[in-house]
Amino acid sequence: MTATRHLTGQFPLPLPPAAAFPLFTARGEERWVPGWQPRFPVSTVDDTEPGTVFETTVDGETTTWIVLDRQPDRRISYARVTPGSRAGTVTVEVEPNGTGSLVTVSYQLTPLSPEGERALAEFAAEYPEFLRSWETLIKAMS
Repeated sequence: MTATRHLTGQFPLPLPPAAAFPLFTARGEERWVPGWQPRFPVSTVDDTEPGTVFETTVDGETTTWIVLDRQPDRRISYARVTPGSRAGTVTVEVEPNGTGSLVTVSYQLTPLSPEGERALAEFAAEYPEFLRSWETLIKAMS
């Protein structure tokens, strides 16, 4: 199998960091990601609290997410595991950029199987377009 993949990209948003940051939380992504429905096995008030666990199901795959770290209105990191496929971390950083924000999204993912390796290779090839879709979807909702 191939090594861990490190993918990073950026995009601007016409929102100040305090308004942009909540869009990258488990519940915040429900506002702009089609089909995003996080399930929390334990009731939680603050979905950015380190240690918070949630699950998502996309294209028939269930992924377990754990909030690792957060700096409110600035940065949030998640561990994510799609059993039998891939595992790693996702970090979203939001920085002031004029009157808006610059968002940096970094994935560090390791394949867990040949199927995961194929999925990860496809994800890596489409990563720039993936981030452009985030920018487009968020701008369309505001």
